[in-house]
Amino acid sequence: MRIDRSADWAAPIPPVRREVLRATPETDEGRPPLLFVPGYGHGAWLFAEHWLEHAAGRGFGAHALSLRGHGRSGNAPGAGLRAYAHDVVQVAASLPRQAVLIGHGAGALVVAHALARYSARAAVLVSPVLGGWGTLGEALRRNPGGTIPALAGAPLRVSRRQLFGRELSDEQAREYASRVRFTSRRAQYQLITHRAPEPPVGTPPVLVIGSQHDRIVSPAALNRAAARFGGAPLLFPGMGHDLMLDTRWREPIDAMLDWLEKA
Repeated sequence: MRIDRSADWAAPIPPVRREVLRATPETDEGRPPLLFVPGYGHGAWLFAEHWLEHAAGRGFGAHALSLRGHGRSGNAPGAGLRAYAHDVVQVAASLPRQAVLIGHGAGALVVAHALARYSARAAVLVSPVLGGWGTLGEALRRNPGGTIPALAGAPLRVSRRQLFGRELSDEQAREYASRVRFTSRRAQYQLITHRAPEPPVGTPPVLVIGSQHDRIVSPAALNRAAARFGGAPLLFPGMGHDLMLDTRWREPIDAMLDWLEKA
């Protein structure tokens, strides 16, 4: 299959300051570095809260990128999937070894596009929002008040109840939710209208992780995402969309690292 890369030279992605948070293991055991990619509205802080240090404690160099326009990365009005995937590929290529790409929410869609341009050691899609008209239908059914204004150009709004499991305290949930900021209307629209990701470079193993109680991603969507890569999702009942901030955050990261040690 011939892939058209003309846009890469005809309309190059403008450079931007990239925020990358890191946690380094005490000794280098030669394990692949992990590059965490947050979903829309989130920044690298999402993984720095618990997962980065935990992964480093198990011997993995851990890195979390804020997509342009998110966190403390440079502002980029009008940025979309192509620019986001470019940022992921650039950071992954700078790491000392072939990296594992880990995308959360819409960050999983960004990772799926990046896999067509970077030969990853493996990939993990956490609570993946892979877009398309089915995603819009699900959002309208589950979150009409936050989705309908977004169709007219307003920032997408999600509630604490959608993001977090019931075990997380209201105070902590409010604090985390206050950090969520949706910035790019173009990226929001591309969740619906984007072209399907090109096939990955090589054949990296792909794991899908989620919860059947996620109020953003349905069990059917998790099954479809996993089936796309020839597997079944690994589920954690009772947890919310932002698994890495839940009170039981250790369970999914340990399962993921266990899988990587065997992959």
